[in-house]
Amino acid sequence: MRVLVVEDENVLADAIAEWLRRESFAVDVAYDGDAALERLGVNEYAVVILDRDLPVVHGDDVCRAIVDAGGETRVLMLTASAAVRERVAGLALGADDYLTKPFALVELSARVHALTRRSRPAAPPTLRRAGIWLDPARHEVRRDDRHVALSRKEFAVLAELLRADGAVVSAEDLLERAWDEHIDPFTNVVRVTVMKLRRKLGDPPVIETVPGAGYQIR
Repeated sequence: MRVLVVEDENVLADAIAEWLRRESFAVDVAYDGDAALERLGVNEYAVVILDRDLPVVHGDDVCRAIVDAGGETRVLMLTASAAVRERVAGLALGADDYLTKPFALVELSARVHALTRRSRPAAPPTLRRAGIWLDPARHEVRRDDRHVALSRKEFAVLAELLRADGAVVSAEDLLERAWDEHIDPFTNVVRVTVMKLRRKLGDPPVIETVPGAGYQIR
């Protein structure tokens, strides 16, 4: 799933992005409100982590733009102020959650996971299909009774295929949801990742290629 981090403190923004990438999120970063609006106009995000006090375009205005656009994007607002009135004001703008600086990255990622569950139709905390069991919170995969060790991207692709509940997922959609904006749109990385997934999941194969359409797990 794709997340946008909007934070003008570069070191903090990059630290948040790297932490979430370790948890298999595709993460883009913007360091001011104007850059955030540009990315929001091009990409779809499950969650936007939004600093309130941004340069160029204030975080409040970015939040309003997200809310006015509709859709399922959730907003986790960050602020240096712990005052109750500030939290209330942020939530009144349409933010879905609020986190005061300084914060623990483990708490931030837990809140992002909770918001991504809200950005989709209700789903079980673990995903199961065709003998595969995937736990997003523990980053654990099993096939039948065997543990399967996956890379971050392999895990993200498998999670998207399982969430599709038997439907076909195109390579373009997998690229959009599991990688960030820096990926080459003409790359064969999806095909290579699916090939590695098939090998690690073992026989009999469960990921089917639908010619001209994408991939599915029946």
